[in-house]
Amino acid sequence: MSSPDFSFTTQTRLSDTVPAAGEFLGRTGTINTPHGEIQTPAFIAVGTKATVKAVQPESMAELGAQALLANAYHLYLQPGPDIVDEAGGLGSFMNWAGPTFTDSGGFQVMSLGSGFKKVINMDAVDNAGADDRVAAGRERLAHIDDDGVWFKSHLDGSRHRFTPEVSMQVQHQLGADIMFAFDELTTLHNSRGYQENALERTRLWAERCLAEHRRLTEERHSKPYQALFGVIQGAQYEDLRRKACRDLGNMEIAETQFDGFGLGGALEKENLGTIVRWCCEELPENKPKHLLGISEPDDIFVAIENGADTFDCVSPTRVARNSAFYTPYGRKNLSNAKYKRDFGPLMEGCDCYTCGSYSRAYIHHLYKAKEMLSHTLISIHNERFVVKMVDDARLAIEDGSFFDFKAETLGNYYSS
Repeated sequence: MSSPDFSFTTQTRLSDTVPAAGEFLGRTGTINTPHGEIQTPAFIAVGTKATVKAVQPESMAELGAQALLANAYHLYLQPGPDIVDEAGGLGSFMNWAGPTFTDSGGFQVMSLGSGFKKVINMDAVDNAGADDRVAAGRERLAHIDDDGVWFKSHLDGSRHRFTPEVSMQVQHQLGADIMFAFDELTTLHNSRGYQENALERTRLWAERCLAEHRRLTEERHSKPYQALFGVIQGAQYEDLRRKACRDLGNMEIAETQFDGFGLGGALEKENLGTIVRWCCEELPENKPKHLLGISEPDDIFVAIENGADTFDCVSPTRVARNSAFYTPYGRKNLSNAKYKRDFGPLMEGCDCYTCGSYSRAYIHHLYKAKEMLSHTLISIHNERFVVKMVDDARLAIEDGSFFDFKAETLGNYYSS
C-alpha cells in the first residue's frame, strides 16, 4: 500500500559533493506529506502533549520548524485520541499547519518499565544482573508480554493495555502524517539473550502494525494518508541491528510495506554514528530514516553524515526551563549573576524573535523571578539554534562544504 500523498526523494548525496566522503551516507532530500514538504536533513521539534512546551505553534513556524512530533502515549491518556480525531487531527487540534509525527508509545515500555536512560555511559554498564530490574528510586509502571504491554498511568494509576493494534488505532485517530510502529525499547543493561527476544517480539509486532495500518487506512479512506515507519532495535549489536533492518526493510503484509524507518533503541554515544551507518547500509535507500531522540550538536553531525534524514529531541526546551541557552561557543546558563546587567541578546547575530527583542538581563530577571515567560523566550532561541544548524548542514552538503562546516561548528561549540 502506498499513496501519492507521501513520498521521499533524494537530492544530493554527501559523496557527490565531497569525493573524499568515502563511506559516509549523508544526503539531502524531500519528504512529501499531505500537510507539506520536509527538506532533509531536518530537526523535528518535540511537542509531546500536542504542544512544544511554553512555545506557540505560530512561533515554531516563524523560527523555521518544518514539522512537530507528539507522543501517542501521553495524548492517549489526555485528552484522548477520540477528541483529537474529532478536532480534525493533531495539526488542526494544535493549530499547526505543517507535517506532524507521532511516536508509538514504545519508548514508555522502557522509560515506565525500567527507568533507565536511552543513552548511557558504557563504562558504567552492568548487564550481568536481572533483565527485569529498574533504575534506583523508580517504580515499574509497565509490564511486557508477547502480545503487548500493560501500563500503569503516571497520572492517576489506572491500568491501560497497549498492543500493536491499539497503538495503530490511537495513532490513526491522532492523524499525524508520519507514525511509528509499536516496538520494545530495551536498555544496555539488558543481556544479549533478552535483546534477541525483544528484537523478535518487535519484529512480530511490526507485522501486526502493518496489518492493522492497512485495515485502518482502508476504513478511514476519507482521511489524509498516514505514513508508517518501522522501528529498528538491536542495541549495540551489529548482527542484531542488521538483522532488524533486513527483516523490517523487506517486510510486506498484504501488499503493505513501511514508508520509512525509525532508528531507535539503546545505544552508547561513542558508537552512534557506527550504528546509524549499519542501519542505513541495510535499509532501502529510497526511504527516509528518522533517528529518535537526538539533538546535541556532535550527535547531529554524526547522524547526518551517516545517513539519518530526520531526528527529534526534547532537549532544546528541557534545558531552557533550567535557564540554559545555546550559543556557537557552547551552552550557557542564564541564571549566572554575570548576566544581571548584560543587555545584549542571548546570541549575537541570531535572527530569532527572542534575540531581536529581549536582553540577557531581562530574561535573567524573568528566570530569577520565576516568570514563565523566561521558559518561552529561551525555548524559542534554543529551537531556532538547532533548526538553523541543521538547515545550514543541509546547505553545506549541497555546496560541498559539509566537513569544513562541521569542523568549525563543533570546534567552536566545544572549545570551552
